[in-house]
Amino acid sequence: MEIILIVYLIVSIALIGIILLQQGKGAEMGASFGAGGANTVFGAAGSGNALTKATTILTILFFAIALSISYLNSEPAEIKDSILDEVPASQTESAKGIESQLPTEPKAGIESQVAPTEAAKSDEQAAAKQAVEAKIEEAKAKLDTTSDEVKSATEKAQKKVDETESKKDQDSNK
Repeated sequence: MEIILIVYLIVSIALIGIILLQQGKGAEMGASFGAGGANTVFGAAGSGNALTKATTILTILFFAIALSISYLNSEPAEIKDSILDEVPASQTESAKGIESQLPTEPKAGIESQVAPTEAAKSDEQAAAKQAVEAKIEEAKAKLDTTSDEVKSATEKAQKKVDETESKKDQDSNK
């Protein structure tokens, strides 16, 4: 398509250039004094020069390319949903499997027709808050355990350093 548009652009620029190069029918000196009146409406009959033939050829090309571009753009393109058509078949099958697990029958009673109340929402929020607080306490306990292990390891290392220094002092006194 881009090649056709480039050719179309070149043909149109060449057509404009050739038309501007041509001399008009009444451009002679005598035409201003009425001498050009003997010509017919479209000029004298006869074969045109090279510029006239080139203008004819470029005009035919210009309109042919314009019609072909119009035809190529009028064909409906394949419509494709970018998300749904690109999903592999295995994923669509697994999605169907998940859908089959959903309940199909509505709950009996008025509960199925009423939206959750504020009390139910607050109960859910309280349960979520308790779960988060439990995780925080668990993390604190792990941190305390790790902190105690670090402290004991530091104390052991300090004892070894002290023992090594005392041995060096004893060796140097001998």
